[in-house]
Formats: sequence, structure tokens, C-alpha cells
Amino acid sequence: MIEQPRKAAVTFIFITVVLDVLSLSIIIPVLPILIQDGFLQGNSTSAAHWVGVFGTVWALMQFICSPIMGALSDQFGRRRILLLSCMGLGLDYILMALSPNLYWLFAGRILSGIFAASFATAAAYIADVTPPEKRAASYGMFGAAWGLGFVLGPVVGGTLALYDQRLPFWVAAALTLLNAAYGYFILPESLPQQNRRKFSWTRANPLGSLRLLRSHPDLLGLASIMFLYQLAHQVLSSIFVLYAKNRYSWDEQSVGCSLAAVGIAGVIVQGGLVRPVAGKMNERKMLFIGLLFGATGYFIYGTAQTGYWFLTAIPVFAFVGFFSPAIQGLMTRRVQVNEQGQLQGANSSMMGIAGMTGPLLFTFLYTPEFQGAPFIVAGCLHILAIIVAWCIVPNSSPKFENSAPASESVATG
Repeated sequence: MIEQPRKAAVTFIFITVVLDVLSLSIIIPVLPILIQDGFLQGNSTSAAHWVGVFGTVWALMQFICSPIMGALSDQFGRRRILLLSCMGLGLDYILMALSPNLYWLFAGRILSGIFAASFATAAAYIADVTPPEKRAASYGMFGAAWGLGFVLGPVVGGTLALYDQRLPFWVAAALTLLNAAYGYFILPESLPQQNRRKFSWTRANPLGSLRLLRSHPDLLGLASIMFLYQLAHQVLSSIFVLYAKNRYSWDEQSVGCSLAAVGIAGVIVQGGLVRPVAGKMNERKMLFIGLLFGATGYFIYGTAQTGYWFLTAIPVFAFVGFFSPAIQGLMTRRVQVNEQGQLQGANSSMMGIAGMTGPLLFTFLYTPEFQGAPFIVAGCLHILAIIVAWCIVPNSSPKFENSAPASESVATG
């Protein structure tokens, strides 16, 4: 594949992911507080439980729909699925902006979980247009897009919420629909016709998609490491907003700014460090660095007595950004070119299982007596992932016989 078209295609996906994450993260600082203060009269314990239910149902939709989206993209191409998801998300944010009660908001989160399953398709797009030896660096840019979205989104959402708690939903809707329009006119197709395969419910159902993880060497072990990482990561979306509000007395704007700091640190690591490090260090070492720094960050988060000490953990935790590019690079080497969508769907299903388990686990652990307990448990999950990785990940990253080459060109249309 010609290098310039490949770079242009990755740039398109980078911008698409930034806009998608921006629209998602705008509502992060306000959704738990809207539940607590808007619908539950300030009851923090009940709000934590509802946030857990919201997160679990959202993840359930991801679990069911991500493999379907991935399998559909293997047949019809990545572009169509990405555009459909963006349109659905935009309309869903409008529904949540108008929700008159908690149950309408709950329905909106169900739809959000369905349409947000497009991230698996975006990850498959990168595998389509990137040769195996360069995927860790490209997935680093994918992670940087997430980080950049989280830099801008929480600050914008927290600031908008000072004027109206529903305003972030309207802005998220506008951004997502704008993203759909951008993709319609700009985004090329990445999967040529000759590399597509027919949709099958056997592969598209969640359990069917997970069978792929058992069909290639070491893939199931790598997936278990990713699951432990994703389960730990649920602590941030499940507890962080209420934790910061109730322990440090932060308002929506303060929460948004702190999340922006997390995003900035993530962009620096994933956008600035992953690419040069990936050229000098194998994926196994990057995996261990990400997990170790992630565990350390979680332990500091959970034991910080003041907001100041909590903030000191942000640059430490940022190096967790080495994990995703490394695990994606290791996993995509082990499947065929026409299985990349199914692999990303299976990964999203694993994330969905973690998302169904994590919110209930961490909101159950969240108590006034020891509010930091969820973060301590998240750190322990990273330690467990390090132990598993030490046992199963080889010292080098061999090029397997079934490594998928990148597409020879980016198809138009």
C-alpha cells in the first residue's frame, strides 16, 4: 500500500474517533450528577447504584452489538457501519437531552450502548490500512484520539453544565451528527471487496465471536489480559465523578478539568511517546510498562487524602497508555485479514463483559467509610494481569504465519 494514502486514511479515523469521544465525554461530568441531583434529590448512595445499573446496561448493549457491527463491517465495509453508528448516536443524544425522567434517560443509555459499538469497526479500519509491524504505533495514535477527545469533552461538558445540565447533551448531538456528515463526504472505504466475507450469525453473536479467541495461538490468553485491564478501567466511569464530588467537594467544572488533565497526559504518552518507543521496544515490554504504571496510578487514586494528591497520580497513570497499542499489536498479528472486524468485535464483547461486571462491582465497593476501595481493587486487577502476561506472552513478538497484511490500497466509496 502506498504510504501517503495509508497516512491519510489513519488521519481520517483519528479525526472521527476524536469527534466521537468528544461527544461521549462531554456528558461524563454531568450524567452522574444529573442522576443524583436531578432525579434522586441528592441521594448519593442511590445515585451510585443507578450509575452502576446504567453502566452495566450500556456495556450489555456493547457486548451484544459490537460483534454484530464487526461482522457487518467484514461484509459491507467499515465506512457504512461507522456512518450508521454516528447518526444513531446523534439522535440518541437528542433523546437524552429531552428525557423527562430517569427511565427515559435509561432508555437513551441503552441506545447509546448500541450505536457506540462502532469503535470496534474503527479499530478494524486501522488494521485494514496498516501493516502488522506498524500497528502498535497506529493504535497509539488511536489511543491519542481517545485522549484528545477526553481533554476537550469533560472541560466543555463541565462548563456547559454550569449553565444548564441538559446543554452538554445537545452539544454532543451536534458534534456526533457533524461527525457523520464529515465521514459521509471524506472517509474512504478501507476493506476491498476481495477481502470481505459473508455475514454469519455464528460469528456475529457474542459467544460466536468469542470462539475466534480460542482458534489462534495465545489469543485467548491475550484476551484475558485485556479483560482484566478493561475491568479495572471501569472504575473511572463508574465511580470517579461521585468520588471526586463527595470526597474532594469538586463541582462539575472541577471534575471536567481533572478529566481533561488525564486526557492531556494520555495524549502526551500515546501521541508523543508510543510511536518512538514502539520502534525500539517490543510489544511485551510495552505491555508490562502500561500495566505496572496503571496499577501504581490506581493505588495512588484510592489512597489520596486530598484532591492535590489525587492529581499527582495523573502523570503516573498516563503511562497506562502503552498497554492498548501493545495488546492490539499482539492480537492483530494472530488473525487473518478478513477476521480483523470479527477480532475487534470479540474484543469489544470482552470489554462489554467487563463493562457489565465493573459498574456493579465498583459501585458496590463504594462506601462512605472507604471511598477509595474501588481504586485499590482496580490496581490489584492490574497486578493479576501482569502475572498472567508474564506466564503467556513470549519474550519476542514473532511474525505468525497467519499474520494479516495490510490492504494493498484504501478502496474508494
